[in-house]
Amino acid sequence: MQVFENMIFERSDFESIKKAEYFNCQFKDIDFSSFNFLGFKFIDCELDACNLSLCNPNNAFFQGVHFSNSKMLGIHFDYLNPFGLKMTFDNCQLNHAIFYKLNLKGNTFRNCQLLEVDFAECDLNGVVFNNCDLSGAVFYQSNLEGVDFRTALNFTINPDENRMKNSKFSLEGLPGLLTKFGIQVS
Repeated sequence: MQVFENMIFERSDFESIKKAEYFNCQFKDIDFSSFNFLGFKFIDCELDACNLSLCNPNNAFFQGVHFSNSKMLGIHFDYLNPFGLKMTFDNCQLNHAIFYKLNLKGNTFRNCQLLEVDFAECDLNGVVFNNCDLSGAVFYQSNLEGVDFRTALNFTINPDENRMKNSKFSLEGLPGLLTKFGIQVS
């Protein structure tokens, strides 16, 4: 497999992007929508202002990948190779993405839109949701221990269906924990 290291790929370079191993590379303003990432490896890479909506990440390897200012609608992250999976997201739209059963320990989401995202059965231990909109996000039988929800918005979590020891919440986030009980906080 071909290896690319310390390279920058921009919109005009799209045709040169092929199945390979990418180390410490940057991808800027590239439309990967509906792209097939089968067998790609990304290690310590950055994708900035890219569109990855409805891409196929089947068995792709993402280790130390940073996404920023990107549109990533409807992605099945659960199809990724789970070995060493580590990602951070800044200012991304991740609506309708699926992270089902993934180990996302220590990943960070900052200023992201996560509408109707599936986090069912995920290990989210230590994840930070910094200023993220979690409207309609699903947390079911998930490990939410040590998760920082203090600046997260619009989440609904059933404490009886998730592990939540040492999770952090602001007072404004309490209504999202009480929905199950039909309690209204104002």
